[in-house]
Amino acid sequence: MFAGFEEATIELDGVAIHYRVHRSAGPALLLLHGHPQTHVIWHKVANRLARDYTVVCADLRGYGDSGKPEAVADHANYSKRAMALDMVKLMSHLGFEEFFVVGHDRGGRVAHRLAADHPQRVRKLAVLDIAPTLTMYEQTSMAFAQAYYHWFFLIQPAQFPETLLGADPEFYLLNTIGGRSSGMAPFAPEAVEEYKRCIKLPGTIRGICEDYRASATIDLEHDRADIAAGHKLAMPLLALWGAHGVVEKCFKPLDEWRKVASDVRGCALPSGHYIPEEVPELLLNELTGFLEE
Repeated sequence: MFAGFEEATIELDGVAIHYRVHRSAGPALLLLHGHPQTHVIWHKVANRLARDYTVVCADLRGYGDSGKPEAVADHANYSKRAMALDMVKLMSHLGFEEFFVVGHDRGGRVAHRLAADHPQRVRKLAVLDIAPTLTMYEQTSMAFAQAYYHWFFLIQPAQFPETLLGADPEFYLLNTIGGRSSGMAPFAPEAVEEYKRCIKLPGTIRGICEDYRASATIDLEHDRADIAAGHKLAMPLLALWGAHGVVEKCFKPLDEWRKVASDVRGCALPSGHYIPEEVPELLLNELTGFLEE
């Protein structure tokens, strides 16, 4: 996996951020993963993208081999604003003042906040299998709550979810990724081994819980403030989601993204939630068409 990529970790204001980068003559492209995985989710598409782009794959704080700071009372250090700033600083360190961003799942939420807080840095934005966080909480239905139970379990006060997940983190990982519409079939064994290794690292369970607690509290404050101020994303936005997944069943993604962004396009792909690993060729077709417009 990731042939030709350099791997490194950098300390950014006290938090270590782990990443891989493949430099080329092409523009910079930042890829952000979701829960409960790591940057390894991009292993089926990263090398193809690296033919035309300088590709950066990073572990979000709290995940993978990145730092996992202790929790604070308002969860601000796991806000999408804090996670987005990590990525802005990482890209500056690597020499990129403007770049494309693609985010899956939680990484899509970080990418959304990055584009909102640092619009001058983001050339184009692509989000995979999400609707805006505020939408998904405010439009919660029984079907959504049952399918995405973890959204409501992980935000419970510490140390309740940490204790239960910590008892068998590998079981939680496999149940989460394998319990969706496609089962375990899309996941390469070497990728699964990386996910297993990382979810058992000290602090990962805390990081996961704090990520979700922030999304249900301070992140919503930031999203509501944007709406109240009339702020909308101006850069082109591509929304892709799985035709067999929960986002398709419970939301109207394009309608919801058009409430927060001015230039939106996208479609459902014949997959479940884990688009980069389920339908990598279709994802590549959509991304390259969008990025090259």
